[in-house]
Amino acid sequence: MSETKTLKYTVIKSKDQYNRYCEILEELVTVYGEQDQEEIELLSLLIDKWDEEHNSFYDKDPISLLKALMDEHKLKSKDLINILDLSKATVSKILNYHKGLSKSTIRKLSEYFNVSQEAFNRPYKLKNEVNRKHGDI
Repeated sequence: MSETKTLKYTVIKSKDQYNRYCEILEELVTVYGEQDQEEIELLSLLIDKWDEEHNSFYDKDPISLLKALMDEHKLKSKDLINILDLSKATVSKILNYHKGLSKSTIRKLSEYFNVSQEAFNRPYKLKNEVNRKHGDI
């Protein structure tokens, strides 16, 4: 007689399942214990697989991606101030394409949103304040 074993985690097949796994992973990482390492690695693999197949992260510039992730997580710019440990002015400059992302900021965003650093570490155009103030020269 064969017993059917129910798996704790399976390949992600829906957005709801994806969101549930992200919440579980975030909780595991927050209250991390040595015994949770295997579970964290498995969930990370499953979530990464879903991201690769369903998200167009790499079609967006880093700031568009950040804004999409903020929207998905229901975050406002004031939330980024705490997450990134930056001033309100700096966060505003980043979101309005006036300031690039530092290595430290990229690392924090990657960890917070569980997205590879490469997604944020790509070139994108910043608005040039000199040209904006003086028109096209």
